Amino acid sequence: MTLALLGLETEELRALLPDGEPAFRARQLYEALYHRRAASFDEMTALAKPLRLDLAQRASFGYPEVATVYQSDDGTERYLLQLADGKTVETVYMPEQGRDTLCISTQVGCPVDCQFCLTAKMGLERNLTAGEIVGQVLYAARENNLWADAKRMNIVMMGQGEPLLNLPNVLKASRILTDPKGVGLSPRRITVSTSGIIPRIAEFAAAPDPQRPKLAISLNASHEEQRRELMPVTRKWHLKELIDACLAYPLRSWEKLTFEYVLLKGVNDTDLDARRVVRLLAKIDCKVNLIALNPGPGILFATPDAERVTAFQEIVRKSLPCFVRRPRGLDIFAACGQLKRMETQRDQPLIPPTFAPPRS
Repeated sequence: MTLALLGLETEELRALLPDGEPAFRARQLYEALYHRRAASFDEMTALAKPLRLDLAQRASFGYPEVATVYQSDDGTERYLLQLADGKTVETVYMPEQGRDTLCISTQVGCPVDCQFCLTAKMGLERNLTAGEIVGQVLYAARENNLWADAKRMNIVMMGQGEPLLNLPNVLKASRILTDPKGVGLSPRRITVSTSGIIPRIAEFAAAPDPQRPKLAISLNASHEEQRRELMPVTRKWHLKELIDACLAYPLRSWEKLTFEYVLLKGVNDTDLDARRVVRLLAKIDCKVNLIALNPGPGILFATPDAERVTAFQEIVRKSLPCFVRRPRGLDIFAACGQLKRMETQRDQPLIPPTFAPPRS
């Protein structure tokens, strides 16, 4: 298996250059990979042809291969992407007026076992490399002609996996994604979501400011016992400890913590739950995103009525910014908590699209 270039930073690329090549060639290679999004050595026109031929013999790009694409009625696309070892992950593209969002995976499967999530039923197969994380972004961006300096492009690490259990690769990918000579995204446009791996929250907080994405916490319960039942991770890292970690988190002047709350009918969606959430988060500079459960086979919970969601929101928003996240891609199993490599009867796989040309 040849060495994959995606995921390598400038110094690592420099080590690949033949003897006698000047150091700036590594910077040219880095910019061609990430900033110009080349997907073949022929597209790397800044490099001399002999160097391109040499690299082609020893390295590959490491882009994922598309296995299946599903198209939703609302414009959302779900990509099943195959990695070099044959394993697959899912990436979701959500176009909207004024912005586009890519939901990417950080692990194959997920070890956290949240009881309302289809992905949890897969278990964990392995961590993704930094290159496999960045590769999802570059693949979807090329397919849809998305550029960091044009229409707003947001990245949410809310696909398959628990990002903080793959923190070194998540942080390396974030460096490449936020580097102005790399993909060039602002850290304000990248969000990492965690179920509450408390020791890793402090490690994440210690990442350099210009490269650290925003942080979102999956709360999903209003008290300890309820959260332990819904999210077994709470048996190890308790709710009080999670709130203390959030209170200690070093927010930047422009930043709020985000708390994600999946509403389950008759379980965690009462007025009392809403008031408990307000009390839990009262001292944290934060906002709350409500998500009415996105259903799936084998999930033993129900989606609350719209009126119940609104009532919950009205209680919370009296004290905290509170929003209801509109589901995207429900008909193709692309919504939050649905990424389990599901096939749909309604949709037939689309023919894999062709890469858009690189930007000159």
